[in-house]
Amino acid sequence: MDTVDTLAPDTPLADQSLGQIAVALPGATALFRRLKLDFCCGGQVSLRAASEARGLDLPALLQDLAKLERDDQPPAESQPGALIDHILQRYHQVHREQLPELIRMARRVEAVHRDHPQVPTGLAAHLETMEAELLEHMAKEETVLFPMIKAGPPPFVVHPIGVMREEHLQHGEALERLMALSQDARPPAGACNTWRALYAGIIQLSDDLIQHIHLENNLLFPQFEPASAAAAGCGCSGH
Repeated sequence: MDTVDTLAPDTPLADQSLGQIAVALPGATALFRRLKLDFCCGGQVSLRAASEARGLDLPALLQDLAKLERDDQPPAESQPGALIDHILQRYHQVHREQLPELIRMARRVEAVHRDHPQVPTGLAAHLETMEAELLEHMAKEETVLFPMIKAGPPPFVVHPIGVMREEHLQHGEALERLMALSQDARPPAGACNTWRALYAGIIQLSDDLIQHIHLENNLLFPQFEPASAAAAGCGCSGH
């Protein structure tokens, strides 16, 4: 079993193991699964060797992996429209991609390792709850609040913003529960690649959601509400 959890900067990605890539590059597991590349039990095999064995186009595969490297920089100008577009592409779209894969891996880890003393019992169910709540929250922003802001916000826009701020506090509480269930996303010694990739993905989800909420609470929303409301905080503990 491969126990290395970081990419080697001096080694081309093609020559690194499936296990290394799965753990170090959240989102790679879904791609590997679609292509039937075994990153868990067969995780010691290099990407190059695995793609050759399955007759895959290695340059195209490397391009797909490169797309998983996401740009975290918000627009230089905090114009509402540009900031909203960045939030939609970098965070809303990404949350919709990352949560189903995390749920799938959590179910597998809980089933395969159910007798392990550190198995994260209840993790998949909690991730499912988080997904449902986030999907509902993002739909409200995409169908009501964001179009309202882009069209030229009316005076009562403060009310829907207040609702979003309150839900952000709930997301922060859900993140705290997520980290508690996963022991701060620290896999136990000897954990398989799926378990380690799951926890790497949880760290990425936590970082993404905290940054997502920060951009809305501290950059976007204050442009349309009194200063007292803008001081409410994001509700995230910064895990």
